[in-house]
Amino acid sequence: MNDTSIRQSVFGTYFAAERERWVLWLPVFLGVGIAAYFTLPDEPPIWLGAVVLAGIIIPGVVFRGRIGLRLFFIALAAVALGFSVAQFRTAMVAAPILEKRIGSATVEGRVIFVEPNGKGRRILLDELHISRIAAERTPKKARIRMSAKGPRLRPGDRMRVRAGLSPPPPPVAPGAFDFQRQSFFRGLGAVGFAYGPPTIMADNGASSSKPGFLLVLADARLAIGERVMNGLGGTNGALARALMTGERGAIPQSVLAAMRDSGMAHLLAISGLHIGLVAGILFVGIRAGLALIPAIALRFPIKKAAAVLGIMGALAYALIAGATVPTQRAFLMVGLVLLAVVLDRRGLSIRTVAWAALIILLVQPESLLGASFQLSFAAVVGLIAFFERFRDIGRGSGGEAYTWNRRLLLYLLGVGLSTLVAGSVTGPFAVFHFNRFAVFGLAANLGAVPLTALWIMPWAVIAFVLMPLGLEGLALVPMGWGVGAVIGIAETIAAWPGAVTLLPAMPVWGIVSIALGGLWLALWRQSWRYFGLAPVALGLATLWFPDSPDILIDDRGELLAARMADGKLAVSTLRKGRFDREIWLRRSGQANGAKSWPREGESVGGRLACDSLGCIYRAKGKVVALVRGEGALAEDCRNADALVSAVPVGKNCPSAKVVIDRFDLWREGAHALWLDDGIFRVQSVGGSRGHRPWVLRPKAKSK
Repeated sequence: MNDTSIRQSVFGTYFAAERERWVLWLPVFLGVGIAAYFTLPDEPPIWLGAVVLAGIIIPGVVFRGRIGLRLFFIALAAVALGFSVAQFRTAMVAAPILEKRIGSATVEGRVIFVEPNGKGRRILLDELHISRIAAERTPKKARIRMSAKGPRLRPGDRMRVRAGLSPPPPPVAPGAFDFQRQSFFRGLGAVGFAYGPPTIMADNGASSSKPGFLLVLADARLAIGERVMNGLGGTNGALARALMTGERGAIPQSVLAAMRDSGMAHLLAISGLHIGLVAGILFVGIRAGLALIPAIALRFPIKKAAAVLGIMGALAYALIAGATVPTQRAFLMVGLVLLAVVLDRRGLSIRTVAWAALIILLVQPESLLGASFQLSFAAVVGLIAFFERFRDIGRGSGGEAYTWNRRLLLYLLGVGLSTLVAGSVTGPFAVFHFNRFAVFGLAANLGAVPLTALWIMPWAVIAFVLMPLGLEGLALVPMGWGVGAVIGIAETIAAWPGAVTLLPAMPVWGIVSIALGGLWLALWRQSWRYFGLAPVALGLATLWFPDSPDILIDDRGELLAARMADGKLAVSTLRKGRFDREIWLRRSGQANGAKSWPREGESVGGRLACDSLGCIYRAKGKVVALVRGEGALAEDCRNADALVSAVPVGKNCPSAKVVIDRFDLWREGAHALWLDDGIFRVQSVGGSRGHRPWVLRPKAKSK
């Protein structure tokens, strides 16, 4: 193929030299199309994606003789394909969503998932029948929290319970995590809590419908988790259960916080480390075992047989662990590596990551927006790109033999470098999604990762093997020793002063700039890759210039927050809206909680002056009235530059350039207000999400 047409400039020279890396950009362009679909304010016509894709492919075929145009049309086709796949996925998963809160209803359904949750349990139901809800408006799935007391529930059981139900809640602030969108793509149309113990209508053995593969898998997952808890119990058992089945609900919140603040939360997400270790342990163990049998070792390709069995074992573990996005990515990569062993091909490379990303985006395009996908792929792309660039680090010269202490030192160096690289590339994404950065993650992982790799996971594999014989306790006990040590490391590191830093929310364009710049750095090999540093630096700069709102209002007008003179948020009450309040503070980068507004008088710094009817907020030369009762409306409408009211405002406010009242909150959800120089800027949850299938809009009552 003639590359003369793309060698007309320095840019073309670099581009032609990167020929083998062109294919790595396919999942990137696919992701651009998916992102374009999700950023639209309104749902496009169902035919749009397919028509655009066809309109790109046709001229692409006509102009296929010129490589430059061909690549251009391939890139456009990948973008259009991403858009079309996201459209198709949305149409396929669409299901009814509960329209409004129901205080009490009889819910009957089939149990498809059981997870311990603190002192209770969370039950996922399908095949629902809900009293007071017509069949055509009944959600596909519902998740109900209930006490651990009552009958033991297993996947496949049909149960009935009295429960309060609500639609999946929207974000608590513009730009915050969208649980409603996540629930839509999971088919979850209602969440709630039980008023009492459930009644089992038919167990999974007597049910009229045969349990499918997913129910059998869920039942096996539950049984494995229960046997782990019976073998260990307590906190060690809960963490061992998470490592073996992916169920984290039984882990105490204090331990979860310690794992998160020490930078060790990734150990709880079944991903590359866990899948790779399981596959590697099986591959090495099976190959070594077969090598001990001369009749087999001399006649059959035991290396390929061990690779096939390693793939099967990794798949079984991935399914038991819930097959989350990091798990899927890890299995695809490990599977491709072991498949390369079977086919006598090269194993792990950046292409393996690209194909894994492509498959996941085609099957679950919505995963692009989630923290799991972004953190998982950022870590593995960063690691492979780093070690491609510095692949000779740690290699001996001249056939030098390594002593055990040199091997140990090199292993610890590898763990340290891997932690440093992975922490660096995933840090911006962790800040974007969770507003926190673990300062001492390197120190924590230097102890925890080798312990997990060399002790905990081998015993976990042995426990899986021994479970059919009922002898898993022989492996769970030593596994528990390692788990206890990991918890000890996490609690020790998390207790160090300054272990975690909270940072304000990063704008979407900031993380997009970092992601695209990082991909430019990682996917190219020539020196032009360093142009990617500019967008990365631009995105990181947003952390030092946060655009945090001055006033926040929840969707009921019951909780408000205002930024004080010291830059911190103060809230209207500490008795309501705890969940919303914690999210607001975290997104503001505020670690030490919030103070409440004064009931009467002025706040420290004088920004707030309150009485029984509301408060007046003065900042940046503006006056904002925060109204609690109707008695304050007449005066505030004459004097305030902006008015935020928990009650309806039934008349014009001549002085107010911005009015947000109870009806606005009901229609558009939580609001954020900025007092910029000379202007007001308002964002609402409803306005930022648009009119999409997963956005639940309130409906006016019919007269």
